[in-house]
Amino acid sequence: MFHELTIGGVLVSPFIVYAALALAILLVLRPLLRLMRFERIFANPPLAEAGIYMCILALLIVLV
Repeated sequence: MFHELTIGGVLVSPFIVYAALALAILLVLRPLLRLMRFERIFANPPLAEAGIYMCILALLIVLV
């Protein structure tokens, strides 16, 4: 588990770092999801992407 990150004398919670990392991972996965025609599988693709983001975030919190 990460300890607080110091940026310019301001302590940043590890959750913020995990959330940013999960967002970066999701942005990398989005082109792959488009190739797999992700939007045709789900009725509400933005909601499905939000679920994937939450799963990635949970995995980062549990495994890191």
